Amino acid sequence: MQNLTLTWQSAGGTAVGLYAGAYLASRVRKPSLSALLREAGTLLALFALWQLVGHLSVMSADHALDRASWIHHTEQVIGLPDEASWQAAVTPYPVLVRLANYYYAAMHFAVMLGVLLWVFLRHRERYAWVRNTVVITTAVCLLVQFIPVAPPRMLPGSGFVDVAAEYGQSVYGGAVGGVVVADQLSAMPSVHVAWCVLAAVAVVRVSRSPLRWVMLLHPVLTVAVVVVTANHFWADGIVAVVILLLAYAVLALAARRRGRAPVETEVRPRGTAEERLERIT
Repeated sequence: MQNLTLTWQSAGGTAVGLYAGAYLASRVRKPSLSALLREAGTLLALFALWQLVGHLSVMSADHALDRASWIHHTEQVIGLPDEASWQAAVTPYPVLVRLANYYYAAMHFAVMLGVLLWVFLRHRERYAWVRNTVVITTAVCLLVQFIPVAPPRMLPGSGFVDVAAEYGQSVYGGAVGGVVVADQLSAMPSVHVAWCVLAAVAVVRVSRSPLRWVMLLHPVLTVAVVVVTANHFWADGIVAVVILLLAYAVLALAARRRGRAPVETEVRPRGTAEERLERIT
């Protein structure tokens, strides 16, 4: 299957093109179009950086399988369900397997892009909060991904199957047309899970429609998909959600500090009591 997601080269090139378009739009006094192109370029630049990080790991890839084995063993020790058993329950149904492979390949980026576009066009006042959450979450995930971790499907003798490769739907094959595709040793943390939870929270908080709760199906489906395709462990998703909560905490703290700043400025005394008394007299 042709890779349904962008490579870092194509994402980076598209980001440059969008930034150029934003500059031209600003020159012809189209601020809304310029802002839209600039924000789209920023998202694609982050995506390109995420794709590239796997090839620039600061630690040797030799122990990526060891780290994956340790994660799998630790999950079993603490009582988390075995991902291999979940996958085994789905593999007898080829249609479900194919749908899961397609969902994994395309939906995390497509839904995130769609949510950002919707917030930008319909709820501009909330856009900065959503965009900043994406930036912080992705940046922290990138830092963690400098340590290579193999996905479950690469563990020998653990009962996992690379269903995407079996069905010819893998996005982790060799180079496509001479262009390197996404790295396979960036399983921890799962940006798929981080982005899907982020997108769902954004829709639930920003929208007022009763249908907004349907968006919660996206993270549920994504978590199920990354497990049954053996691309991520439960732990990968848990770490991703913790990073997302950290991003929310940082933004909340920043907003609180901005909210206090004017008050602190207004009540700050000018000089000591003696100095103020001298000025009055």
